[in-house]
Amino acid sequence: MLRFDPGEGRISRANGFRVWEGGGEYNVARGLRRCFSLRTAIVTALVDNQIGRLVEDLVLHGGVDATHIQWKRFDGVGRESRNGIYFLERGFGVRGGVGMMDRGHTAISQLGPGDVDWEAVFAGGGARWFHTGGIMAALGSGSVELVREAMIVARRHGAVVSFDCNYRPSLWASRGGRQGAVEVNRSLMPHIDVLFGHEGDVAATPAEVSLSPVWHTLETFDAMARRITAEFPGVKVITSTVRRAQTANRNDWGAFGYSEGSSVEARRFDDLEIFDRVGGGDGFASGMIYGLLQGRSLAWALNCGVAHGALTMTTPGDASMATLPEVESLMAGGSAGTIR
Repeated sequence: MLRFDPGEGRISRANGFRVWEGGGEYNVARGLRRCFSLRTAIVTALVDNQIGRLVEDLVLHGGVDATHIQWKRFDGVGRESRNGIYFLERGFGVRGGVGMMDRGHTAISQLGPGDVDWEAVFAGGGARWFHTGGIMAALGSGSVELVREAMIVARRHGAVVSFDCNYRPSLWASRGGRQGAVEVNRSLMPHIDVLFGHEGDVAATPAEVSLSPVWHTLETFDAMARRITAEFPGVKVITSTVRRAQTANRNDWGAFGYSEGSSVEARRFDDLEIFDRVGGGDGFASGMIYGLLQGRSLAWALNCGVAHGALTMTTPGDASMATLPEVESLMAGGSAGTIR
């Protein structure tokens, strides 16, 4: 998508916007490429007009392979297909951030099973990891089946499949709300290796409409993770970020992780000062994926994800501008002093 950012102002009072590329899966791919130097690609669809080509240019600038972008014909006004945009004001202090989606009839929402050559991605392209999430699945019934198809092919070729629940009320308003999201998430669980979430994203039992009751301890997270892996034994790793907003620009930030029968808690950042909170969860996911791909321990991967997510929230836009040395320094307890 293309994000319109009014800076320090408000959407309804803006007379200018800065634009960024964004999107859950893309932000993860860009973080893995720019911060962690891994080769990544995005599979999506765009309308072939000036906006679509601007998004492509931003993707290429982010170092992400655009080979798998499908280009749809532009009809001149966007009746048949559009490129998704969204508007986001950051909030400050007691005024929370506000996001407004404008993504009806987008090219990506019109893709369904059979529209992507997943064999070319995983057999021909040799992809080792496939990441998607609840935002993509929320776009329509065809989107759910496209995600399922991708997961099945990825696993057949030995790629790790991760899924970020990423519940967005606005996207599920016409599709059953949170309960509708839970039902879709649960239907995809048999194909998932690594599950990302945050408080209130996935159901452990059919009666629940959240990941668990809002937890505040490692013990309650551990109990939830054990219930999920008992029902879905194919899930090997479960992680959850925990964010408690003191104000719009000061949050407590941390994460829990579960694997092989035990849970761990990452280093927590209390009263973390935030410049732009959007993309923090995706920054966490890319750091976590990097750690697991490097064969590091769950604790190391969690701390890498939390540090990278924290740094992602110190700069404008959805995507990470952090470097690996900065992530490693923060993981080691480095200060925020000026480097000269």
